[in-house]
Amino acid sequence: MRRTLASIRNRLDRTGIVLSGLCAAHCILGIVLVSLAGLGGGILLAPEIHEIGLALAVAIGLVTIGIGVARHKRPGPLLVGSAGLALMALALAAGHGLEEALLTIAGVALVASAHIGNLRHAC
Repeated sequence: MRRTLASIRNRLDRTGIVLSGLCAAHCILGIVLVSLAGLGGGILLAPEIHEIGLALAVAIGLVTIGIGVARHKRPGPLLVGSAGLALMALALAAGHGLEEALLTIAGVALVASAHIGNLRHAC
């Protein structure tokens, strides 16, 4: 049972890393496409995408990083992940544009780092 739970948590941490990368790619692609004559801006920059993405990041982050910290007793991943989620939340308040993209990319980089730290300490 313990091995199964660890496997699920590891998969969720890996999913968090992938979602962080996809979020960063989405931000960069959105800026590039909007800069190239507004192609895809209506879909890629829709507020719903950002709100859903943040909700997924918070849910996966709380579950996987929180459980990992409870297990390995190292607060580093939780602190780094929380800072990343805070930056992502600030990005939602910033509105569309370069500031939003930079805050989001910095946030997802921190969240991904927290998931990686969680995986490293899971052994």
